[in-house]
Amino acid sequence: MLALLFVAFLLALLIGFDVGFSMVFSAWLGILSKPGELIDAAMMPLSMISGVDSFALVQVPLFILAGELMNSGGLTMRLIEWAMALVGQLRGSLGHVSIITNFVMAGVSGSAVADAVATGKPLIPAMRKEGYGEGFAGAVIVAGALLGPILPPSIPMVVYAQISNQSVVKLFMAGVVPAILLAAGFMVICSIVARYRNYPRRDAADLKVKLRATGRASWALMMPVIIIGGIRFGWLTVTESAAVAVLYALFVCLFIYRGITFRQLPKLIFSAGRSTALILFLLAAAGPFSWLVAESQINQTVIDTIQSISTNPIIVLLMINLFLLLIGCIVEPLPAMIIFLPLLIPLGAQVGIDPIQFGAVVVLNLMIGLMHPPIGLLLFVVSSVGKIRLGPVMWEVLPFLAWAIVVLGLTIVFPPLTIWLPAQIK
Repeated sequence: MLALLFVAFLLALLIGFDVGFSMVFSAWLGILSKPGELIDAAMMPLSMISGVDSFALVQVPLFILAGELMNSGGLTMRLIEWAMALVGQLRGSLGHVSIITNFVMAGVSGSAVADAVATGKPLIPAMRKEGYGEGFAGAVIVAGALLGPILPPSIPMVVYAQISNQSVVKLFMAGVVPAILLAAGFMVICSIVARYRNYPRRDAADLKVKLRATGRASWALMMPVIIIGGIRFGWLTVTESAAVAVLYALFVCLFIYRGITFRQLPKLIFSAGRSTALILFLLAAAGPFSWLVAESQINQTVIDTIQSISTNPIIVLLMINLFLLLIGCIVEPLPAMIIFLPLLIPLGAQVGIDPIQFGAVVVLNLMIGLMHPPIGLLLFVVSSVGKIRLGPVMWEVLPFLAWAIVVLGLTIVFPPLTIWLPAQIK
């Protein structure tokens, strides 16, 4: 039955079904072919509903809508101006600007694709105009956008929390230190490449210009502070912070930046609803699929197989990460989480891996798949947005990919990188 389940799933994907429909189709075949007593067909809709029947998931559409509003409402250009005032004097300054802008925007949208589109549209043409290679221009945007799903508010962290019954707040905090390490390393790579290729720098901005740019961007800069600060100090729950983020984004974009109008709101709400539907349908489709996988006892088989090799938490975590890095090359992060986490979470618990560390490591690992050649989603998004060739972007992204894997290794070997900050939250 298990073999049929996965064969049907893969065939449906090859035929061209969406991942969610592939899981539903294969689960339906699995239920029909399950040996022993017949299973009521009502199991399908009931298990799908139970997969999304959670108050915690209310924050998903709210954070997505807040990101849509801010990305369309003039946030990006003000953050770019602010970052340029800070680091414009560095060689290869536009590369540094893209990393800093994406780092701040990650605290708004939590979406790698949305951030890549928002920053790629203005910055890739600007970098090419100043003599940057098209591959490097695209690779820097890819690297910066990778920070979105790792920093709070992170949709993948919300999904992991739903699957594993862990604290969303602690998972949000678990991604902060790895994201800072990633951003710092990416900026070092930008500096090395810019120095080697003699990319241009700009005149240093004086204090007055920096203050003016900070003032113009202050409303945008305050949004991550409100979200993270409200959660960290217990003033807001995660769901309440998502609602506050939407109200704040509406106010800023309509009345302060005036980047959107009331007539554009239905389109933005529809876009956020469509993105939310994709995520929630995947979670719903995973219900019957995961139930059949659990019924087959494959969880225990996987656990026994890996434990026969080693029971050392670090060794087990390394093996899991090698597996997920391979999966990330062919499956997008959210479907991969939904399909494989029900198998891997019990394994982590049995060998004593901290569930918060495990969540941060898994999310970071699967997000690396977004930039991994040859099919990383961000590579195609940036190539399309910037109207640049895919091949050069794939080549130039390799140093950033290497550093991301180094940070992944550090989070495995040094658990405090992911569990110290969450431990400060009581």
